[in-house]
Amino acid sequence: MRPLTYYVACSVDGFIAHLDGSHTGFAQDQDYFIDLFSTFPETLPTHLRDVMGIHGENRWFDTVLMGRKTYEIGLKEGVTSPYSHLKQYLFSRSLATSPDAAVELVSDNTVEFVTALKQEPGQGIWLCGGGILASTLFAHHLIDQLILKVNPFLMGAGIPLFASPIPQTALELGDRTIYANGVVLLHYTIKPNATHP
Repeated sequence: MRPLTYYVACSVDGFIAHLDGSHTGFAQDQDYFIDLFSTFPETLPTHLRDVMGIHGENRWFDTVLMGRKTYEIGLKEGVTSPYSHLKQYLFSRSLATSPDAAVELVSDNTVEFVTALKQEPGQGIWLCGGGILASTLFAHHLIDQLILKVNPFLMGAGIPLFASPIPQTALELGDRTIYANGVVLLHYTIKPNATHP
């Protein structure tokens, strides 16, 4: 079965964006990005690959899942197919059609759709956001790993990692990297039978 990884940046207090969807406060320095995207080349948006000079093969993922709010961050900049080097799925109940033919819209049966997707052959599946989609998938035990880019600041309020409450769950720490800018990259596996009521 293909693993589904929630790979996302967050503040120390667990927010992935400000309430308006902005990312003020998150690390933006070039050395950090070059190292990060060398490790996860497929997570660099397609339109930025030439700018960053990073064109590596997909190492972790061949599929990306996006909630509507996450997708709209790029859409506001005119980017309709942010990860054309991956199979792209956009999850939204409010959109009637996808803004781009390369991005498949999933309007209902989210759990069934992702369950079937995990059964298909291929590389891992990347959940890049957001919190509502993450909560739905987590509640149905479909997220296997969390890779968090924990940025060294407290946001105070914003869009949380998970939009609705989740049960206490044990995680197993694997790899970890501490960057000079204070970002800590943490790889967690969700332990089997690790959810507690």
